[in-house]
Amino acid sequence: MKNKNIRPEISGPIFLTLAVSSIAALALITVFIIVRGVPIIAETGVINFIFGMTWAPSRGEFGIFPMIVGTVTVTLGAAILGVPIGICCSIFLSEYAPAVLRNIFRPAIQLLAGIPSVVYGFWGLLFIVPAIRIYLGGPGLSILAGSIILAIMVLPTVISISEVSILALPRQYKEGALALGLTHWQAITSVILPAAKSGIVAAVILGIGRAIGETMAVIMVLGNAVALPESILDPVRTLTTNIGIEMGYAAGKHQEALFATGIVLFVIIMILNACAQYITRKK
Repeated sequence: MKNKNIRPEISGPIFLTLAVSSIAALALITVFIIVRGVPIIAETGVINFIFGMTWAPSRGEFGIFPMIVGTVTVTLGAAILGVPIGICCSIFLSEYAPAVLRNIFRPAIQLLAGIPSVVYGFWGLLFIVPAIRIYLGGPGLSILAGSIILAIMVLPTVISISEVSILALPRQYKEGALALGLTHWQAITSVILPAAKSGIVAAVILGIGRAIGETMAVIMVLGNAVALPESILDPVRTLTTNIGIEMGYAAGKHQEALFATGIVLFVIIMILNACAQYITRKK
């Protein structure tokens, strides 16, 4: 009995320490990035830095707007390709798939999340890029190639969270809809999906955040051209790939500009995460 009374007294401070450590690590990373990146933003100007069209560190020009456009287009393409497939898969697993198929598909989907991003990039370089070059034209290294790779990479997040949101609904929702004469599909589209909307939207936002933060896979398939794209077959460079490519040899103001790029990326991802938290908590 004495040991049972002691355990909460010990476990409470331990869990508190771990929680504070996580928050402290995030705070330290945030402060470090801000301290290293804010000076070059102040020197260049926020407008010139964010909306500048030229990235030429050797000449002291640090405009990241083409990379912001590249990030948005590739992420949007991944969402257009991956989100519908992910939601349909979650509906199939939760409403239609027999137990045998669920036991096969769920581990396979989890395995997708465990594959290293460099493997996705290498696969895209060997198969997706040549296919685009042969059948659609252009260099192959393009927005479309990056969008396809990222769409595959966000599937585990979208499928898993969406499926959990659907399965968490009370059974009375579906049973009541069927009792009123709706077909199974009508019950899904008219009752189940609207009821699980907050969880599904949160899954989509988290998947988009995953796509924005990806580096290694898209480095290999985007072409990394710092220019505004004219079509989905043009090469682009994203914010993350810019940091990954140049941080190894950057110094001085060039390095500060890369940290400033990280600040912009950090703000975008924090906004997405905040939206996901708000939508998840919304009744």
